[in-house]
Amino acid sequence: MRTAYSVETVRNAERELMARLPEGALMQRAAAGLAAACADLLGRVYGSRVVLLVGSGDNGGDALYAGARLARRGAGVTAVLLAPDRAHTAGLAALRRAGGRAVGAGEGEPLAEGADLVVDGIVGIGGKGGLRPDAVPLAAAAGRSRGAVVAVDLPSGVDADTGEVHGIAVRADLTVTFGTHKPGLLIDPAREYAGSVRLVDIGLELPAEADLEALQHRDVARLLPVPRAESDKYRRGVVGIAAGSARYPGAAVLAVAGALRGGAGAVRYVGPAGDAVIARFPETLVSDQGPKHAGRVQAWVVGPGAGDDAATVAEVLAAEVPVLIDADGLRLADAEVVRGRRAPTLMTPHAGEAAALLGVERGEVEGGRLAAVRELARRYGATVLLKGSTTLVADSEGGAVRVNPTGTGWLATAGSGDVLSGLAGSLLAAGLSARDAGSAGAYVHGLAGRLAAEGAPVGAHDVAGAVPEAWRNVLG
Repeated sequence: MRTAYSVETVRNAERELMARLPEGALMQRAAAGLAAACADLLGRVYGSRVVLLVGSGDNGGDALYAGARLARRGAGVTAVLLAPDRAHTAGLAALRRAGGRAVGAGEGEPLAEGADLVVDGIVGIGGKGGLRPDAVPLAAAAGRSRGAVVAVDLPSGVDADTGEVHGIAVRADLTVTFGTHKPGLLIDPAREYAGSVRLVDIGLELPAEADLEALQHRDVARLLPVPRAESDKYRRGVVGIAAGSARYPGAAVLAVAGALRGGAGAVRYVGPAGDAVIARFPETLVSDQGPKHAGRVQAWVVGPGAGDDAATVAEVLAAEVPVLIDADGLRLADAEVVRGRRAPTLMTPHAGEAAALLGVERGEVEGGRLAAVRELARRYGATVLLKGSTTLVADSEGGAVRVNPTGTGWLATAGSGDVLSGLAGSLLAAGLSARDAGSAGAYVHGLAGRLAAEGAPVGAHDVAGAVPEAWRNVLG
């Protein structure tokens, strides 16, 4: 599992470690890792042109010491100092002893544009509110560079704790981060600025519970239900799907498709799209008597394509089993009823739906995804899966927010979310917690999207069809 910690936690761990180490040893560890990553990226260090963009913080010192190591290997290294009187004194001295040179910010733009490698050491993890005006031209010059851009710890101009980006920020090809990932490296929009991320172990001792975590194959494999010899449909889980309408029958079909491929022992469908569902999936148990009379289920999915059917949403929410609420169901669900439920509730909004629930503009959710998912979970007393370029899962009781590392832009297609709802609902019926069902469902769904697309457009039905392959891929 990949974990990320807040700036405050990282700072505390750094202070504790520095108290046990000789002065400067921690920075040297970071600089050694940074220099090694830069050398790998360059391929040939000798004769290369390296430009360091150096601010007044510790990551400026990291950049200077790494530059000194590259200079000793024959690189031509120039440090562009944004604040010459506040540059890291020992790091600057080390660079000069190694044959590097330093210039003022006014000379930096053409140097950065012509470099083989640009090292972004402008602002560290404590930076808030975007870049200062004097740093913006250098960030822009780095973007125009013909060489690769390496960020020190995280790209300058992004918020380490939230993933927010205010104005201009450095776009890196590689970010070399120290000790642990920072939340902003895993959450959009900041994630898009980080490029590839390389973690350098510097010996930090961190708490057992992270602020953010990203599941990997082995983590998801432990969550996915596997039937035993004695399993029957109820042991495997029966999921109810209350979805679709005369206008949107396809939403019901796609939700059922996701549920059938999500490991459920059986799928019960309730709604007006029964003929469409049974024509496509004859194994579905179809009822037109409403959720109360559909038969035994161990979890419900409600809302995809439901239109204005508030009565069905209310009936499902009254059930004493786990419920996944998606799409129209999010709009129709009574907030007080959701908060009052005793069984687990998983809500799966996209950014627009989340914005409507929070009473804010969509851009506010997209620019501050971590804050939005936490606030929704708190307000509704539910687990919330916020869909998007970075899918996040948050519990109302706090704890680490999970970020989904799989997916592809090709998943931004009509009906894809309906497939995810059925898939995650099936995992709820199998007995997974709302947090695990949302996390594992998003992971498999994202991987299925990649496998189905292979770099080309796909429809939601293609994604559903690729779920078994994704499942096998995870289980290995």
